[in-house]
Amino acid sequence: MKKIGERVAERAFFLSALASSLITVAILVFMVFMGLPLMREGGFYQLLVKPWAPYQGAFGIYPMIVGTACISLLGLAVAFPLSLGCSFLITTIAPKPVSRVFRRLIELMTGIPTVIYGFVGIFLLVPFVRELFQDGSGMCVLTAALVLGIMITPTMTLFFCDSFARIPRSYLDAADALGASPVQKLLYVILPSARKGLLNGVILALGRAVGDTLVALMLAGNSVQVPESVLEPARTLTAHIALVIAADYESPEFRSIFSCGVVLYLFTLVVTFLARYLSFAENKKA
Repeated sequence: MKKIGERVAERAFFLSALASSLITVAILVFMVFMGLPLMREGGFYQLLVKPWAPYQGAFGIYPMIVGTACISLLGLAVAFPLSLGCSFLITTIAPKPVSRVFRRLIELMTGIPTVIYGFVGIFLLVPFVRELFQDGSGMCVLTAALVLGIMITPTMTLFFCDSFARIPRSYLDAADALGASPVQKLLYVILPSARKGLLNGVILALGRAVGDTLVALMLAGNSVQVPESVLEPARTLTAHIALVIAADYESPEFRSIFSCGVVLYLFTLVVTFLARYLSFAENKKA
């Protein structure tokens, strides 16, 4: 009877994994099929490099790709030092009671809805950026990147904390025995030992930053031009999908959002495979 139950469980898990894989592939096929008429007209590559000018018959998503890259990478640059400092404080410097409180607060921040970050950015950060630089409305790449960086910081922090916790205690004891300061311990022991876990956290955080919609939609200004500075507005791929989805279903504008979906899908696929490869390499080395 036990063997029958095990077989049923194995087959159920196998069917679940197979269904998940087929659904993922089906989503990609659906997006390619829906965007195929527009891709046939100018080619997928042309959609990636042309500007967005619907009245002139150009439906390229190049400005949105640049806007996505600028906001995501700048947000990651903001989040990385914050996450690294918080995780080092939680795991190494702070006493255990204080460390537990900080970790609970970070875990609480991961559950805050994205729209809350957007509202806080609109009412606090946008006026501050506008008054500080005296340039534009304050809804720009910089504002969106700052809020996005704060939003992904808790996720990166928890990931970094888990990476630091897997470092053998003997390494840290050896550093303490040699009289290493906390900064030396971080630079020469913790970071080299947890580098692959840190890279995994950065890659997954970048994937979340690229896939976010509301922060960019509410704070970036939604300009379809390529931004020339961080104080200019921009539009991301996800925000473009949200703004254009109400168009006529047969229009080229509507078809163009599936090109955005394919780009995001491929990027997420690359990020996932890269994170899995790094995890596999780390486990194999261990």
